[in-house]
Amino acid sequence: MKVNDSEVKEGLYYTKEHEWVKVEGKLVRVGVTDYAQKQLGDVVYVELPAEGKIVQQVKDAKKKEMELGALESIKAVSAVYSPISGKVKEANKALVDKPELINTSPYEDGWICIIEPSDLDSELKNLLDASKYAEYIKNL
Repeated sequence: MKVNDSEVKEGLYYTKEHEWVKVEGKLVRVGVTDYAQKQLGDVVYVELPAEGKIVQQVKDAKKKEMELGALESIKAVSAVYSPISGKVKEANKALVDKPELINTSPYEDGWICIIEPSDLDSELKNLLDASKYAEYIKNL
């Protein structure tokens, strides 16, 4: 679905900090939303999380242990927060050479990392489904 010229994909979970989560069996794939990449502009650098890093679900966007990494664009630097607690299993190394994948393919090729969640079922309840996220960004 399109909201304010941004794509919101059904079947994903979202945060108010504009990250998305796709459940893939016992793992989750994480990235930033189409809305977020449009707000940032052209992404020129991606700071990826270290594989093995333990992260916590974002509850307070000022706490470092909730940061997965950062995106640097021609406009600003923006932290990427962890939507789920757990261990980073894989970072998308393609973003090192092609950070623009965040802009061109935020939901497919531009994913940030894969996390092995520590408490997926209870933490999914803290996230927004596609319709709630769409309503949220409609009012921004």
